[in-house]
Amino acid sequence: MTALTLDALKTKAASGEIDTVLACAVDMQGRLVGKRFHVSNFLEAGHEETHCCNYLLATDLEMETPDGYAATSWAMGYGDYTMKPDLATLCPVPWLEGTAMVLCDFLDHHSHGPVPHSPRQILKAQIERATAMGLTPMMATELEFFLFQRSYDEIRASGYRDLATLVKYNQDYSIQLTTRDEHVMRPVRNALYAMGIPVENTKGEAEIGQEELNIRYGDALEACDRHTLAKHAVKEIADQHGHAATFLPKWHADRVGSAAHIHQSLFGDGENVFHDADGAHGMSRTMRRYVAGLLKYAPDCMLLMAPYINSYKRFVPGTFAPTKATWSIDNRTAGFRLVGEDSKGVRIECRIPGSDMNPYLACAAQLAAGLAGIDEELDLPEPVKGDVYGMDDVPDVPHTLRAATETFRNSAMLRAALGNDVVDHYSRAAEIEQEDFDRVVTGYELQRGFERA
Repeated sequence: MTALTLDALKTKAASGEIDTVLACAVDMQGRLVGKRFHVSNFLEAGHEETHCCNYLLATDLEMETPDGYAATSWAMGYGDYTMKPDLATLCPVPWLEGTAMVLCDFLDHHSHGPVPHSPRQILKAQIERATAMGLTPMMATELEFFLFQRSYDEIRASGYRDLATLVKYNQDYSIQLTTRDEHVMRPVRNALYAMGIPVENTKGEAEIGQEELNIRYGDALEACDRHTLAKHAVKEIADQHGHAATFLPKWHADRVGSAAHIHQSLFGDGENVFHDADGAHGMSRTMRRYVAGLLKYAPDCMLLMAPYINSYKRFVPGTFAPTKATWSIDNRTAGFRLVGEDSKGVRIECRIPGSDMNPYLACAAQLAAGLAGIDEELDLPEPVKGDVYGMDDVPDVPHTLRAATETFRNSAMLRAALGNDVVDHYSRAAEIEQEDFDRVVTGYELQRGFERA
Protein backbone atom coordinates (compact mmCIF):
# COMPACT_ATOMS: atom_id res chain seq x y z
CA MET A 1 0.00 0.00 0.00
CA THR A 2 3.05 2.22 0.30
CA ALA A 3 2.36 5.54 -1.40
CA LEU A 4 4.99 7.53 0.50
CA THR A 5 8.50 6.60 1.60
CA LEU A 6 10.30 8.15 4.55
CA ASP A 7 12.74 9.85 2.16
CA ALA A 8 9.84 11.25 0.14
CA LEU A 9 8.27 12.51 3.35
CA LYS A 10 11.51 14.33 4.20
CA THR A 11 11.45 16.00 0.80
CA LYS A 12 7.80 17.03 1.15
CA ALA A 13 8.47 18.30 4.68
CA ALA A 14 11.38 20.43 3.47
CA SER A 15 9.22 21.98 0.74
CA GLY A 16 6.36 22.64 3.16
CA GLU A 17 4.02 20.31 1.30
CA ILE A 18 3.48 18.13 4.39
CA ASP A 19 3.57 19.52 7.94
CA THR A 20 1.46 16.94 9.86
CA VAL A 21 1.71 13.17 10.28
CA LEU A 22 -1.09 11.12 11.84
CA ALA A 23 0.38 8.19 13.78
CA CYS A 24 -2.61 5.83 14.03
CA ALA A 25 -3.29 2.48 15.63
CA VAL A 26 -6.44 0.36 15.38
CA ASP A 27 -8.59 -0.05 18.48
CA MET A 28 -10.90 -2.94 19.44
CA GLN A 29 -13.75 -1.43 17.43
CA GLY A 30 -11.64 -1.06 14.28
CA ARG A 31 -11.27 2.73 14.59
CA LEU A 32 -8.13 4.81 14.16
CA VAL A 33 -6.65 6.24 17.35
CA GLY A 34 -3.36 8.03 17.85
CA LYS A 35 -1.60 11.39 17.62
CA ARG A 36 -1.01 14.24 15.21
CA PHE A 37 2.73 14.87 14.88
CA HIS A 38 4.43 17.90 13.48
CA VAL A 39 6.37 16.37 10.62
CA SER A 40 9.71 17.58 12.02
CA ASN A 41 9.20 15.64 15.25
CA PHE A 42 7.94 12.59 13.40
CA LEU A 43 11.08 12.56 11.25
CA GLU A 44 13.28 13.14 14.28
CA ALA A 45 11.81 10.50 16.61
CA GLY A 46 8.16 9.67 15.98
CA HIS A 47 8.90 7.41 13.02
CA GLU A 48 10.63 5.07 15.48
CA GLU A 49 7.95 4.97 18.18
CA THR A 50 5.58 6.92 20.35
CA HIS A 51 3.46 6.04 23.39
CA CYS A 52 -0.20 5.86 24.37
CA CYS A 53 -2.36 4.78 27.29
CA ASN A 54 -3.14 1.08 27.29
CA TYR A 55 -6.82 1.79 27.90
CA LEU A 56 -7.14 2.16 24.11
CA LEU A 57 -7.57 -1.62 23.97
CA ALA A 58 -10.01 -1.77 26.88
CA THR A 59 -12.88 0.60 26.05
CA ASP A 60 -16.37 0.38 24.63
CA LEU A 61 -17.80 2.34 21.67
CA GLU A 62 -18.27 5.37 23.93
CA MET A 63 -14.58 5.29 25.02
CA GLU A 64 -15.65 4.43 28.55
CA THR A 65 -13.29 2.29 30.68
CA PRO A 66 -15.33 -0.68 31.95
CA ASP A 67 -14.09 -3.08 34.60
CA GLY A 68 -13.28 -6.71 34.04
CA TYR A 69 -10.32 -6.73 31.67
CA ALA A 70 -7.24 -8.72 32.71
CA ALA A 71 -4.93 -6.69 30.48
CA THR A 72 -5.45 -3.34 32.18
CA SER A 73 -7.63 -1.65 34.81
CA TRP A 74 -7.81 1.12 37.39
CA ALA A 75 -6.11 -1.24 39.84
CA MET A 76 -3.23 -1.71 37.39
CA GLY A 77 -2.97 2.04 36.84
CA TYR A 78 -3.60 2.20 33.08
CA GLY A 79 0.01 2.32 31.95
CA ASP A 80 1.52 2.82 28.51
CA TYR A 81 1.77 0.92 25.27
CA THR A 82 4.36 1.69 22.65
CA MET A 83 3.03 2.56 19.20
CA LYS A 84 5.46 1.36 16.52
CA PRO A 85 4.87 2.86 13.04
CA ASP A 86 4.68 0.39 10.18
CA LEU A 87 6.38 2.53 7.56
CA ALA A 88 5.07 0.30 4.78
CA THR A 89 1.70 1.98 5.43
CA LEU A 90 2.95 5.59 5.20
CA CYS A 91 0.70 7.51 2.82
CA PRO A 92 -0.75 10.96 2.15
CA VAL A 93 -4.20 11.96 3.43
CA PRO A 94 -5.55 13.80 0.38
CA TRP A 95 -8.66 15.27 2.05
CA LEU A 96 -6.59 16.97 4.79
CA GLU A 97 -4.22 19.76 3.86
CA GLY A 98 -0.51 19.06 4.37
CA THR A 99 -1.12 15.70 6.06
CA ALA A 100 0.28 12.17 5.90
CA MET A 101 -0.67 9.05 7.89
CA VAL A 102 0.99 5.88 9.11
CA LEU A 103 -0.47 2.82 10.84
CA CYS A 104 1.20 1.64 14.03
CA ASP A 105 1.33 -1.60 15.97
CA PHE A 106 0.75 -1.73 19.72
CA LEU A 107 3.79 -3.07 21.60
CA ASP A 108 4.38 -3.81 25.28
CA HIS A 109 6.04 -0.74 26.80
CA HIS A 110 8.68 -2.81 28.61
CA SER A 111 9.41 -5.84 26.43
CA HIS A 112 8.53 -4.22 23.08
CA GLY A 113 6.80 -7.48 22.21
CA PRO A 114 3.45 -7.38 20.39
CA VAL A 115 0.27 -6.90 22.43
CA PRO A 116 -1.57 -10.22 21.85
CA HIS A 117 -5.11 -8.79 21.95
CA SER A 118 -4.45 -5.88 19.58
CA PRO A 119 -6.48 -6.44 16.40
CA ARG A 120 -3.58 -6.13 13.98
CA GLN A 121 -1.51 -8.62 16.01
CA ILE A 122 -4.38 -11.11 16.22
CA LEU A 123 -4.52 -11.18 12.43
CA LYS A 124 -0.73 -11.29 12.09
CA ALA A 125 -0.62 -14.40 14.27
CA GLN A 126 -3.01 -16.25 11.93
CA ILE A 127 -1.07 -15.08 8.88
CA GLU A 128 2.10 -16.46 10.47
CA ARG A 129 0.31 -19.75 11.05
CA ALA A 130 -0.63 -19.92 7.36
CA THR A 131 2.90 -18.93 6.32
CA ALA A 132 4.29 -21.86 8.31
CA MET A 133 2.09 -24.09 6.13
CA GLY A 134 3.53 -22.49 2.97
CA LEU A 135 0.37 -20.47 2.36
CA THR A 136 -0.34 -16.77 1.86
CA PRO A 137 -3.88 -15.65 2.76
CA MET A 138 -5.38 -13.30 0.18
CA MET A 139 -8.52 -11.33 1.01
CA ALA A 140 -10.80 -8.50 0.01
CA THR A 141 -13.64 -6.87 1.89
CA GLU A 142 -16.69 -5.07 0.57
CA LEU A 143 -17.90 -1.99 2.43
CA GLU A 144 -21.60 -1.16 2.50
CA PHE A 145 -22.93 1.98 4.17
CA PHE A 146 -25.58 4.70 4.00
CA LEU A 147 -25.11 8.38 3.22
CA PHE A 148 -27.47 10.83 4.91
CA GLN A 149 -28.67 14.26 3.91
CA ARG A 150 -27.65 15.99 7.15
CA SER A 151 -24.35 16.11 9.01
CA TYR A 152 -23.40 14.08 12.10
CA ASP A 153 -23.84 17.14 14.33
CA GLU A 154 -27.28 17.95 12.92
CA ILE A 155 -28.45 14.34 13.26
CA ARG A 156 -27.14 14.12 16.83
CA ALA A 157 -28.90 17.38 17.77
CA SER A 158 -32.16 15.97 16.40
CA GLY A 159 -31.94 12.94 18.69
CA TYR A 160 -31.37 10.73 15.62
CA ARG A 161 -34.94 11.38 14.47
CA ASP A 162 -36.34 11.98 11.01
CA LEU A 163 -33.29 10.51 9.29
CA ALA A 164 -33.26 11.04 5.54
CA THR A 165 -30.75 9.41 3.21
CA LEU A 166 -28.98 11.51 0.62
CA VAL A 167 -30.59 9.56 -2.24
CA LYS A 168 -34.27 8.80 -1.74
CA TYR A 169 -34.51 5.62 -3.84
CA ASN A 170 -33.15 2.12 -4.07
CA GLN A 171 -30.14 2.97 -6.21
CA ASP A 172 -28.74 -0.52 -6.79
CA TYR A 173 -26.47 -0.27 -9.84
CA SER A 174 -28.24 2.95 -10.92
CA ILE A 175 -25.97 5.37 -12.74
CA GLN A 176 -28.55 8.16 -12.72
CA LEU A 177 -29.17 8.03 -8.97
CA THR A 178 -25.54 7.58 -7.91
CA THR A 179 -24.74 10.84 -9.70
CA ARG A 180 -26.58 12.51 -6.82
CA ASP A 181 -23.95 11.41 -4.30
CA GLU A 182 -20.97 11.68 -6.65
CA HIS A 183 -19.82 14.86 -4.87
CA VAL A 184 -18.95 12.53 -1.98
CA MET A 185 -18.06 9.29 -3.70
CA ARG A 186 -15.74 10.73 -6.37
CA PRO A 187 -13.47 12.35 -3.73
CA VAL A 188 -13.54 9.05 -1.80
CA ARG A 189 -12.37 7.03 -4.80
CA ASN A 190 -9.68 9.53 -5.75
CA ALA A 191 -8.44 9.94 -2.18
CA LEU A 192 -8.08 6.20 -1.68
CA TYR A 193 -6.22 5.85 -4.97
CA ALA A 194 -3.83 8.64 -3.96
CA MET A 195 -3.21 6.82 -0.66
CA GLY A 196 -2.04 3.76 -2.57
CA ILE A 197 -5.29 1.83 -2.06
CA PRO A 198 -6.39 0.12 -5.32
CA VAL A 199 -10.05 1.10 -5.22
CA GLU A 200 -11.96 -0.61 -8.00
CA ASN A 201 -15.37 1.04 -7.98
CA THR A 202 -18.33 2.36 -6.05
CA LYS A 203 -21.96 1.56 -6.77
CA GLY A 204 -25.42 2.03 -5.41
CA GLU A 205 -26.57 -0.84 -3.20
CA ALA A 206 -29.94 -2.55 -2.80
CA GLU A 207 -31.58 -0.21 -0.29
CA ILE A 208 -32.64 3.43 -0.30
CA GLY A 209 -29.53 5.61 0.01
CA GLN A 210 -27.10 2.70 0.36
CA GLU A 211 -23.59 2.63 -1.11
CA GLU A 212 -20.95 -0.02 -1.76
CA LEU A 213 -17.20 0.46 -2.07
CA ASN A 214 -15.00 -2.26 -3.58
CA ILE A 215 -11.22 -2.52 -3.23
CA ARG A 216 -8.95 -4.95 -5.06
CA TYR A 217 -7.83 -8.01 -3.14
CA GLY A 218 -4.41 -8.26 -1.51
CA ASP A 219 -2.69 -10.10 1.29
CA ALA A 220 -4.82 -10.37 4.40
CA LEU A 221 -3.12 -7.67 6.48
CA GLU A 222 -3.09 -5.22 3.60
CA ALA A 223 -6.77 -5.93 2.88
CA CYS A 224 -7.69 -5.06 6.46
CA ASP A 225 -5.52 -1.94 6.47
CA ARG A 226 -7.26 -0.82 3.28
CA HIS A 227 -10.70 -1.52 4.77
CA THR A 228 -9.91 0.52 7.89
CA LEU A 229 -8.55 3.51 5.97
CA ALA A 230 -11.43 3.41 3.49
CA LYS A 231 -14.05 3.41 6.23
CA HIS A 232 -12.27 6.32 7.93
CA ALA A 233 -12.07 8.21 4.63
CA VAL A 234 -15.78 7.77 3.88
CA LYS A 235 -16.78 9.22 7.26
CA GLU A 236 -14.43 12.21 7.09
CA ILE A 237 -15.05 13.09 3.45
CA ALA A 238 -18.83 12.80 3.90
CA ASP A 239 -18.60 15.10 6.92
CA GLN A 240 -16.58 17.64 4.95
CA HIS A 241 -19.47 17.82 2.49
CA GLY A 242 -22.09 18.27 5.21
CA HIS A 243 -23.31 14.67 5.22
CA ALA A 244 -23.15 11.72 7.59
CA ALA A 245 -22.17 8.17 6.67
CA THR A 246 -23.14 5.24 8.86
CA PHE A 247 -21.71 1.74 8.99
CA LEU A 248 -24.32 0.69 11.56
CA PRO A 249 -25.55 -2.66 10.20
CA LYS A 250 -29.25 -1.89 10.73
CA TRP A 251 -30.22 1.76 11.07
CA HIS A 252 -33.95 1.26 10.35
CA ALA A 253 -36.22 -1.68 11.13
CA ASP A 254 -37.85 -1.59 7.69
CA ARG A 255 -34.66 -1.21 5.67
CA VAL A 256 -32.11 -3.80 4.57
CA GLY A 257 -28.89 -3.65 6.57
CA SER A 258 -25.26 -3.15 5.57
CA ALA A 259 -22.75 -5.98 5.24
CA ALA A 260 -18.99 -6.29 4.87
CA HIS A 261 -18.45 -9.48 2.89
CA ILE A 262 -15.04 -11.15 3.08
CA HIS A 263 -13.57 -12.78 -0.05
CA GLN A 264 -10.75 -15.19 0.73
CA SER A 265 -8.31 -17.58 -0.88
CA LEU A 266 -4.89 -19.05 -0.18
CA PHE A 267 -1.88 -18.66 -2.45
CA GLY A 268 1.32 -20.68 -2.69
CA ASP A 269 4.26 -19.81 -4.95
CA GLY A 270 2.18 -17.03 -6.47
CA GLU A 271 -0.69 -19.32 -7.48
CA ASN A 272 -4.18 -19.73 -6.07
CA VAL A 273 -4.03 -23.07 -4.25
CA PHE A 274 -7.83 -23.04 -3.99
CA HIS A 275 -7.95 -23.77 -7.74
CA ASP A 276 -7.81 -27.24 -9.26
CA ALA A 277 -8.94 -27.46 -12.87
CA ASP A 278 -9.79 -31.13 -12.35
CA GLY A 279 -11.72 -30.63 -9.12
CA ALA A 280 -15.47 -30.22 -8.81
CA HIS A 281 -16.35 -26.56 -9.46
CA GLY A 282 -12.62 -25.89 -9.88
CA MET A 283 -12.02 -26.40 -6.16
CA SER A 284 -8.87 -28.03 -4.82
CA ARG A 285 -8.82 -30.42 -1.87
CA THR A 286 -7.21 -27.63 0.17
CA MET A 287 -10.10 -25.32 -0.61
CA ARG A 288 -12.69 -27.94 0.24
CA ARG A 289 -11.12 -28.54 3.64
CA TYR A 290 -10.76 -24.80 4.26
CA VAL A 291 -14.42 -24.15 3.46
CA ALA A 292 -15.45 -27.12 5.60
CA GLY A 293 -13.63 -25.43 8.49
CA LEU A 294 -15.49 -22.19 7.83
CA LEU A 295 -18.79 -24.06 8.05
CA LYS A 296 -17.96 -26.09 11.14
CA TYR A 297 -16.71 -23.10 13.09
CA ALA A 298 -19.05 -20.37 11.81
CA PRO A 299 -20.91 -20.24 15.16
CA ASP A 300 -17.59 -19.98 17.06
CA CYS A 301 -16.52 -17.02 14.91
CA MET A 302 -19.85 -15.19 14.93
CA LEU A 303 -18.91 -12.72 17.67
CA LEU A 304 -15.93 -11.41 15.72
CA MET A 305 -18.12 -10.90 12.65
CA ALA A 306 -21.09 -9.38 14.51
CA PRO A 307 -19.78 -7.72 17.69
CA TYR A 308 -22.68 -5.53 18.88
CA ILE A 309 -26.36 -5.70 19.82
CA ASN A 310 -27.36 -3.99 16.57
CA SER A 311 -25.30 -6.44 14.51
CA TYR A 312 -27.96 -9.13 15.00
CA LYS A 313 -30.86 -6.94 13.83
CA ARG A 314 -29.52 -7.39 10.29
CA PHE A 315 -30.10 -11.17 10.11
CA VAL A 316 -33.60 -11.18 8.65
CA PRO A 317 -34.70 -13.73 6.02
CA GLY A 318 -35.16 -12.29 2.57
CA THR A 319 -32.78 -9.36 3.06
CA PHE A 320 -29.58 -10.87 1.59
CA ALA A 321 -28.20 -11.24 5.14
CA PRO A 322 -27.48 -14.95 5.69
CA THR A 323 -29.00 -16.76 8.63
CA LYS A 324 -27.56 -20.24 7.95
CA ALA A 325 -24.03 -21.70 8.14
CA THR A 326 -23.93 -23.39 4.74
CA TRP A 327 -22.30 -22.91 1.36
CA SER A 328 -23.58 -22.66 -2.16
CA ILE A 329 -22.44 -21.87 -5.67
CA ASP A 330 -23.12 -18.23 -6.51
CA ASN A 331 -26.19 -18.14 -4.24
CA ARG A 332 -26.60 -15.03 -2.12
CA THR A 333 -28.95 -16.64 0.40
CA ALA A 334 -26.15 -18.78 1.90
CA GLY A 335 -23.62 -17.77 4.54
CA PHE A 336 -20.76 -18.77 2.24
CA ARG A 337 -20.85 -18.30 -1.54
CA LEU A 338 -18.48 -19.89 -4.04
CA VAL A 339 -17.31 -17.16 -6.43
CA GLY A 340 -15.36 -17.72 -9.67
CA GLU A 341 -16.48 -21.31 -10.16
CA ASP A 342 -14.17 -23.28 -12.49
CA SER A 343 -11.74 -20.37 -12.84
CA LYS A 344 -8.26 -19.54 -11.53
CA GLY A 345 -9.93 -16.83 -9.43
CA VAL A 346 -12.08 -19.29 -7.49
CA ARG A 347 -12.62 -18.12 -3.91
CA ILE A 348 -15.08 -18.26 -1.05
CA GLU A 349 -17.10 -15.24 0.06
CA CYS A 350 -18.26 -15.06 3.66
CA ARG A 351 -21.50 -13.06 3.65
CA ILE A 352 -22.09 -13.10 7.41
CA PRO A 353 -20.16 -10.03 8.72
CA GLY A 354 -21.91 -6.71 9.08
CA SER A 355 -20.49 -3.31 8.23
CA ASP A 356 -19.61 -2.78 11.91
CA MET A 357 -17.05 -5.60 11.97
CA ASN A 358 -13.45 -4.97 12.94
CA PRO A 359 -11.85 -6.41 9.78
CA TYR A 360 -8.72 -7.68 11.54
CA LEU A 361 -10.77 -9.70 14.02
CA ALA A 362 -13.24 -11.04 11.47
CA CYS A 363 -10.52 -12.02 8.99
CA ALA A 364 -8.41 -13.60 11.74
CA ALA A 365 -11.43 -15.67 12.77
CA GLN A 366 -12.00 -16.77 9.18
CA LEU A 367 -8.38 -17.82 8.84
CA ALA A 368 -8.43 -19.67 12.15
CA ALA A 369 -11.52 -21.62 11.09
CA GLY A 370 -10.30 -22.36 7.58
CA LEU A 371 -6.86 -23.47 8.68
CA ALA A 372 -8.48 -25.68 11.33
CA GLY A 373 -10.44 -27.31 8.51
CA ILE A 374 -7.17 -28.06 6.71
CA ASP A 375 -5.50 -29.35 9.86
CA GLU A 376 -8.49 -31.57 10.69
CA GLU A 377 -8.83 -32.74 7.06
CA LEU A 378 -12.55 -32.01 7.16
CA ASP A 379 -14.89 -33.18 4.42
CA LEU A 380 -17.02 -30.57 2.69
CA PRO A 381 -20.71 -31.42 2.24
CA GLU A 382 -22.41 -30.87 -1.08
CA PRO A 383 -23.47 -27.27 -1.80
CA VAL A 384 -27.05 -26.33 -1.09
CA LYS A 385 -29.36 -25.12 -3.82
CA GLY A 386 -32.36 -22.83 -3.73
CA ASP A 387 -33.61 -20.53 -0.98
CA VAL A 388 -31.49 -21.30 2.08
CA TYR A 389 -33.67 -19.17 4.38
CA GLY A 390 -36.43 -21.78 4.44
CA MET A 391 -34.22 -24.84 5.00
CA ASP A 392 -34.89 -26.30 8.44
CA ASP A 393 -32.18 -28.96 8.12
CA VAL A 394 -29.37 -26.39 7.74
CA PRO A 395 -27.74 -25.09 10.95
CA ASP A 396 -28.38 -21.51 12.00
CA VAL A 397 -25.71 -19.04 13.00
CA PRO A 398 -26.20 -17.51 16.48
CA HIS A 399 -28.93 -14.88 16.24
CA THR A 400 -28.18 -12.87 19.39
CA LEU A 401 -25.10 -11.31 20.90
CA ARG A 402 -25.62 -13.35 24.07
CA ALA A 403 -25.63 -16.65 22.17
CA ALA A 404 -22.64 -15.66 20.04
CA THR A 405 -20.67 -14.66 23.13
CA GLU A 406 -21.23 -17.99 24.84
CA THR A 407 -20.25 -19.93 21.73
CA PHE A 408 -17.13 -17.80 21.28
CA ARG A 409 -16.13 -18.10 24.92
CA ASN A 410 -16.43 -21.90 24.84
CA SER A 411 -14.66 -22.44 21.50
CA ALA A 412 -11.75 -24.83 21.95
CA MET A 413 -10.66 -24.10 18.37
CA LEU A 414 -10.43 -20.34 18.92
CA ARG A 415 -8.74 -20.73 22.29
CA ALA A 416 -6.08 -22.88 20.61
CA ALA A 417 -5.73 -20.56 17.60
CA LEU A 418 -6.04 -17.10 19.18
CA GLY A 419 -5.04 -17.84 22.78
CA ASN A 420 -7.02 -17.82 26.01
CA ASP A 421 -6.18 -14.19 26.77
CA VAL A 422 -7.56 -12.99 23.43
CA VAL A 423 -10.77 -15.01 23.77
CA ASP A 424 -11.30 -13.83 27.34
CA HIS A 425 -10.61 -10.20 26.38
CA TYR A 426 -13.17 -10.08 23.57
CA SER A 427 -15.68 -12.14 25.55
CA ARG A 428 -15.53 -9.42 28.18
CA ALA A 429 -16.02 -6.74 25.49
CA ALA A 430 -19.20 -8.51 24.39
CA GLU A 431 -20.42 -8.83 27.97
CA ILE A 432 -19.99 -5.08 28.43
CA GLU A 433 -22.03 -4.39 25.29
CA GLN A 434 -24.80 -6.69 26.54
CA GLU A 435 -24.76 -5.27 30.08
CA ASP A 436 -24.98 -1.72 28.76
CA PHE A 437 -27.94 -2.53 26.52
CA ASP A 438 -29.75 -4.46 29.27
CA ARG A 439 -29.86 -1.28 31.39
CA VAL A 440 -31.49 0.83 28.69
CA VAL A 441 -35.22 1.54 28.41
CA THR A 442 -35.84 1.74 24.68
CA GLY A 443 -38.35 3.76 22.70
CA TYR A 444 -39.96 0.48 21.66
CA GLU A 445 -40.76 -0.35 25.30
CA LEU A 446 -42.21 3.09 26.00
CA GLN A 447 -44.40 3.16 22.91
CA ARG A 448 -45.64 -0.39 23.37
CA GLY A 449 -46.29 -0.47 27.08
CA PHE A 450 -46.55 3.07 28.50
CA GLU A 451 -50.37 3.02 28.45
CA ARG A 452 -51.31 -0.53 27.58
CA ALA A 453 -49.17 -2.50 30.02
